[in-house]
Amino acid sequence: MTAQQPTTAPRMPVAVVGLGPMGIVLAETCLRGGHPLTVWNRTAARADDLVARGARRAGSVAEAVAAAEVVIVCLKDYDAMYAAFGDTTRAAGSGRPGPLVVNLNSGTPQEAREAVEWAASRGFGYLDGAIMVPPPLVGSPDAVFLYSGPREHFDTYTQALETLGSPRYLGPDPGLAVLYNTALLEMMYATMNGWLHAAALVGSAGVAAADFAELAHGWFTPAVLSPASFRADAPDLDRAEYPGDLGTLHMNLNAIEHILRTSREVGVPDDQPRLMKEIAERAIAAGYGEQNYYAIFETFRT
Repeated sequence: MTAQQPTTAPRMPVAVVGLGPMGIVLAETCLRGGHPLTVWNRTAARADDLVARGARRAGSVAEAVAAAEVVIVCLKDYDAMYAAFGDTTRAAGSGRPGPLVVNLNSGTPQEAREAVEWAASRGFGYLDGAIMVPPPLVGSPDAVFLYSGPREHFDTYTQALETLGSPRYLGPDPGLAVLYNTALLEMMYATMNGWLHAAALVGSAGVAAADFAELAHGWFTPAVLSPASFRADAPDLDRAEYPGDLGTLHMNLNAIEHILRTSREVGVPDDQPRLMKEIAERAIAAGYGEQNYYAIFETFRT
């Protein structure tokens, strides 16, 4: 009697709509993961390499939808998705639920919520999503993808979602994924702008950015701006507790004014420190001057 061989669950048929740089990588990742793949792009020739490697080229979005259980949309925005799908609906008599439309476009939370109604009117399931890594990381364990919408959709189609990377389910509100994405992008751009403005300040004295980076990122960032400290302080934001015993907002405003004056003195544009000063002054005017810098959060929250 021979031992029974383990079986591998068949891979879900996937369609990728939109073959820009990220869409092509998503499609390649699905192919490597063993998913039967159908692709569509307005410029059909962009699918040539994928077709040569085993993908099926759809002549229309409707054809792609009919061939898949999961339809991954990677276009510019929600309007581009609506235009590409046109009057496409779920194929009648398909005998299966869905397909699930996984929208990885960018936009706003309200646009994501409206897309749920659009999908439902066409017989599609819907998850809104966000890609949090550059194309080269897609498919790796470090590739974080954010999803929001009905939990049952996330659970049912996890096999396909895990092919792309590490899926994080945020909750049933379909606007959460794009909201998280927007918030994290704001962190990214604000952090990069701080680094670039700081490098320009020391650069005014002939200091090379590479030399400044040794101190700025070799010591200052991990020691003063460590992720662990932000995580430890996050509960204070939820409790609205900002003790000023180690430094008040008044003290921080003094430091920001020095950044502003130095920028003007050395000829570096002062837009960024000027805005920082205005934000701090607004919080002080609201009564938070004797609390710590995190009290600015109270002027941001709705």
